[in-house]
Amino acid sequence: MIKHLNEDFETVEYDEKKYVMFYDNYDNEEYPLHWHHEIEVIMPIKNHYTINIREKKYELKEYDIIFIPPGELHHILATPGRRFIIQFDYAMLQKHPLFSSVMRSISAPLHITPEYDKDIHALAKKTLISFFKLYHSPSELAEVQIYSKFIELLIAIREYQIKHQLTLMECDNDRFDEYSQMFDKVFKYIDRNYMYDISLDTLAGLSGYSKFHFSRIFKQYSSISYLEYLNERRVKAAEDMLLNSKISVTEVAVRSGFKSLATFNRIFRKVKHCTPTEFKKLFQE
Repeated sequence: MIKHLNEDFETVEYDEKKYVMFYDNYDNEEYPLHWHHEIEVIMPIKNHYTINIREKKYELKEYDIIFIPPGELHHILATPGRRFIIQFDYAMLQKHPLFSSVMRSISAPLHITPEYDKDIHALAKKTLISFFKLYHSPSELAEVQIYSKFIELLIAIREYQIKHQLTLMECDNDRFDEYSQMFDKVFKYIDRNYMYDISLDTLAGLSGYSKFHFSRIFKQYSSISYLEYLNERRVKAAEDMLLNSKISVTEVAVRSGFKSLATFNRIFRKVKHCTPTEFKKLFQE
């Protein structure tokens, strides 16, 4: 199934569909450790499926669903059976700030089972099955409908996550709405200013809370620290600049907000599993 693999980087080659690939996969084949820029969604139809992401093993039963975010190293074991494997062009969603909030639903690998939530699992299963018919439809609207349904699914997942976070944060609806509005303002500030030095004092002052309280609720709300979020945003900005052969890696580091080339290399490798130079070389090739 992997057509183009350079060391551990997969280049997804879209055929007649420009922004999505759908595989009705029967291959009893091992797919070695690799990563790509696409969002990958896998649902076994017949038999289980085992996927290793980083150092964690995911055992998928029939009709379990896993979302693999862009840039995640994953290894799929050889297993007889049938499964749907769908890859979405993340670049199209990433470039539009409108989708930033909904994409937080899959900021980390997400394993959807009936135990995760019965209603979310049923919706995800129904949505992925509908993709099979749409993908093979001759309609010029088919691909738009696939993305529309995909976004609706991610919205439902994000709404469920927010309700779960509300319970963890032990606050009522009014306070949680207050937090949500505050974080929306913080996220937009980071999007506009990631290239500059953004301190904890700055973000806490923007929120109106103390540094301690802001740090605590940021991690509860986002599942990562404010610094991890900021660095991931900077890496996303750096990706686009690295595709421009006229911009040096050092200049990319400065433009994306990193204080030194060493820091840029370390954080980029942590997020993307390769150095900025390796990333640039892969796309030049």
